[in-house]
Amino acid sequence: MLLDEPRRERADAARNRLKVLAAAARLFREKGVDAVSMDAVAAEAGVGKGTLFRRFGDKAGLAVALLDERERELQEAILSGPAPLGPGAQAAERLAAFVEAYLDYLLGHLDLVRMSETASPGARYRIGAYRFWHRHVAILLAGTRPGCDADPLAHALLAALAAEHVTAMVAEYGEARARRAVRTLALG
Repeated sequence: MLLDEPRRERADAARNRLKVLAAAARLFREKGVDAVSMDAVAAEAGVGKGTLFRRFGDKAGLAVALLDERERELQEAILSGPAPLGPGAQAAERLAAFVEAYLDYLLGHLDLVRMSETASPGARYRIGAYRFWHRHVAILLAGTRPGCDADPLAHALLAALAAEHVTAMVAEYGEARARRAVRTLALG
């Protein structure tokens, strides 16, 4: 094997990964993320606890794995999808489209995103997807506000989209009001 070649996943490991992800998605949907233990996921998937913990580490690692496909879809739409989310629109239009698309993603998976972002102090900022969102938003902010300090502004805008923050707003004000508040803050 060449050093640059990624290791291929064994067929049994791939099957187990898919079984675990399907079982976790089903249990999380039916019972809620907080009510499901790793033991319950292992039992539902028909795999040993050791297999589950070696592969995912903990529930936060499982959440990240479940979110991976949704994040890839959103990233792909940003990079090569139709405007205004994808290339071809003005920066302000793309920023508005990103905020809407990210809110759809976030609100559709709020418990999982919250778990992945709060697993440990600073976890949100170590997630590869966050770095992608930050870079994208910084580029768009620089395009809408020439001369601005786009990097910290992107973090400030994304703070309004933190799952813990949005969870609290939805609980207090409902989803529609929380969505309007984030839109207003992000887009003026």
